[in-house]
Amino acid sequence: MRRLTVALTTLATLGAGVLLSPQAVSAGQAGPGRGTNILVVGIDSRTGISAAEKRRLHVGGKGCNCTDVMMLVHLSADQRRASVVSIPRDSYVEYARTTAGEPARWGKINGAYAAGGAPLTVRTVEKATGLRVDHYLETGFTGFERAVNDLGGATVCTDRPLKDENSGLDVTAGVHRTDGNGTLRYVRARHVNQRPGDLGRVRRQQRVVNDLLARLTAEGALDGPVSTARTARTLLKSVRTDARTGLHDLIRIGWALGRLRADRTEFATVPIRLFDHRVPGVGSTLVWDESRSAALWAALAADRPVTGDTRIQPVPETPVSSNPAVIPVRVDDAAVAEALRAGGFAATAAQAVPAVRPAGPPVITYPAGREEDAATLAAALPGALLRPGPEQAQTFDVAVGDRPVQVRRVTYDRNVADGAPVTADRLGCAGAAAQPAPGTAPAAAGR
Repeated sequence: MRRLTVALTTLATLGAGVLLSPQAVSAGQAGPGRGTNILVVGIDSRTGISAAEKRRLHVGGKGCNCTDVMMLVHLSADQRRASVVSIPRDSYVEYARTTAGEPARWGKINGAYAAGGAPLTVRTVEKATGLRVDHYLETGFTGFERAVNDLGGATVCTDRPLKDENSGLDVTAGVHRTDGNGTLRYVRARHVNQRPGDLGRVRRQQRVVNDLLARLTAEGALDGPVSTARTARTLLKSVRTDARTGLHDLIRIGWALGRLRADRTEFATVPIRLFDHRVPGVGSTLVWDESRSAALWAALAADRPVTGDTRIQPVPETPVSSNPAVIPVRVDDAAVAEALRAGGFAATAAQAVPAVRPAGPPVITYPAGREEDAATLAAALPGALLRPGPEQAQTFDVAVGDRPVQVRRVTYDRNVADGAPVTADRLGCAGAAAQPAPGTAPAAAGR
């Protein structure tokens, strides 16, 4: 019955360092009827890992002794809904004070652990979110690898090849079954060739957690208090908890998670307003969207769902999945080019203008492999025809026809592309048979 253990461990890990000695964590109880909040973190520490292990796991370099992954899990008061909110490691927040007279300190949220361990991490999350943390769990790199291997591997998916030299990730498009080492590379990757950064990485972590929990539920590992108690005892051997989290708490949480339907489990990432906010002495940080993140925390405080809440995730009239600013467009009509430029595209007017316009709507000729960007441009030109150009350079060419052209303003929100609130039944990698990922060994299932 180690399968519940490792899934809950995965909720608490997703790329961390070695387990540390126990510390007491100050965490109070939530208000009546407001549910339970569990903070789960993975620590970036290389302490105690040999050089050979670092090479094998592809975790070379200097660890920061900080939180590499942070998820706040809210279990509703009726235990019929769970909301898992990822907090990106580079979030720029004010740390909680350790003494009454201490001046305000700002930094990346992952730095709170280095400054004051688990207690300061918990208090900083409480300060930033306004929520009370009831339970705390943490674990590390090697613990994550063991957890996935004990589960018999994990499922990872991507619609395009993903490669990251820093984490060692190198997978082809599709759905793959990976061992603990391969899964660790998948959830740690921040410098992938497609949409680098924390939000895409966080979404991959959420998919892995979702798949593991779904598998445990399907296998019946969470269907009773007795079996849950056995696995919770095993969990306590591999995951460090705060002083307020005991065996009975883990039984209650694990059993509740096992009874949830997929459409009653939500995953979200804190909405971001600035993705590269440079702070002297701190570096590149992420600044939360003030109103949308406040709405997210308010929903959890009131024990409400976060999916479908337009205050957290507004619904634009014409949403697109790629950034118009990085799409170079050349148009054979100056007025259309100007309208696209006003809408955020990198548009210019072609020097050659046809004497006679061809019959029909605009035609977009786009470079091979940039179908997502082509769809974004087509959304701004309703009715336009899309044609891939095998010999096309990186520029998108728009040939205007004889019909009137409407240029529609589109809305690109990176939060939608990588971190919008979504229920588990819409997040997973279902629908395709998993193949072993290149370079990974099959993991043996175990209980």
